[in-house]
Amino acid sequence: MTSTIIWTVVIITVLGLLLALVLYLVAQRFKVEEDPRVEEVENALPGANCGGCGFAGCHAFAEAAVKAPDLDSHYCPVGGNDVMKKMAEILGYEVREKAPMIAVVRCNGTCEARPRINEYDGIQLCSVKAELYAGDTGCSFGCLGCGDCVAVCRFDAIRMDPSTGLPVVDQEKCTACGACVKACPKRIIELRAKGPRGMRVVVSCANQDKGPVAKKACANACIGCGICFKTCTHGAIVFENNLAYIDFNKCKLCRECEAVCPTDAIHGINFPKPLDKPAVKARIRERQKKAREAVGEPKKMEEKNNG
Repeated sequence: MTSTIIWTVVIITVLGLLLALVLYLVAQRFKVEEDPRVEEVENALPGANCGGCGFAGCHAFAEAAVKAPDLDSHYCPVGGNDVMKKMAEILGYEVREKAPMIAVVRCNGTCEARPRINEYDGIQLCSVKAELYAGDTGCSFGCLGCGDCVAVCRFDAIRMDPSTGLPVVDQEKCTACGACVKACPKRIIELRAKGPRGMRVVVSCANQDKGPVAKKACANACIGCGICFKTCTHGAIVFENNLAYIDFNKCKLCRECEAVCPTDAIHGINFPKPLDKPAVKARIRERQKKAREAVGEPKKMEEKNNG
């Protein structure tokens, strides 16, 4: 009996050693050599594994960066330009600095401005709520208020304001990873340039309904009047689907569009002084007057010559 046990142990041990040897030989045969720079690049990354770079994690991003011919199409939003410079040094590439980005909520449909027309008793998830119906207010484009964006943020950079029912982004904590953008079923959160000293001008509305319908649903809605579009002298405002949108690459932060918006749907953020609307409107009128006079003068000269 004792010898049987001993032989059993010996056979199992030998089989284990043989299998271990086979596994080792197979591993050596099919081993994939990894570029040592991958580990260096990964160590330079913040390790957030947030997916904001477009890859499954920091290791996948590092592998792709090492294989790429340059870093033009690669960017770590969490680490920003400092991390990209370290990566460039490791890989021997040049890298161009990119303007810091930040998540912006394009909805100002507060509880006051956007009254409820029904009550929702289902699962408190925006993703579920969006599948079931348009929302509990008259606006089918605005924030659903369940906080999916808050739940996915790994940096504690976004919270729900109980007084407005809307998400608020902390610009000091936001890394522009884009997780909240992907989580929002209404697509009201987007990444925009943070702007010089954090200043930016945004149309805080995503409602594509026609003016009267949008205004009835929300007092703060863009009504598609086009006044901002006509006022902007920088070509920074696009107007389509009854909605104005400001191109942050063209915006010069003059705030004229904000001054003329009849529903206050356009907001200037982080400006050092409050907007003096009467002064800005006076400046616009003066410019338009001079433009009319400049167009009228040649006509008068032509009429005088013809007379």
